Amino acid sequence: QVQLVESGGGLVQAGGSLRLSCVRSGRTFSSCAMGWFRQAPGKEREFVAVISRSGGTTSYADSVKGRFTISRDNAKNTVYLQMNSLKPEDTAVYYCAAKRYGLASTDYGTYNYWGQGTQVTVSS
Repeated sequence: QVQLVESGGGLVQAGGSLRLSCVRSGRTFSSCAMGWFRQAPGKEREFVAVISRSGGTTSYADSVKGRFTISRDNAKNTVYLQMNSLKPEDTAVYYCAAKRYGLASTDYGTYNYWGQGTQVTVSS
């Protein structure tokens, strides 16, 4: 059974930083593209950042570009999301996702496994 467990969320003031982590169980972590998505109350789940299996290719939503950085450590089965210069509009539940086949995608519907989510709240 594949499991994704996120951590690192919390309450932070605008302009602050947080680092989210997602640990994936199983021996095939390096074969999965990984992504971070978020969902604010009353809104659709949206793409934040994705990373290829090797970590060599990344992609970001325009709203977070230049502020967030996605990375992965395949030896630790972990993907990270470093979030800097946080804004109140970044407040959401953040989800880690794994895509078993193919290239990394910004479409959350193509991801096979999901974590339980971690709350990020940015106060103004």
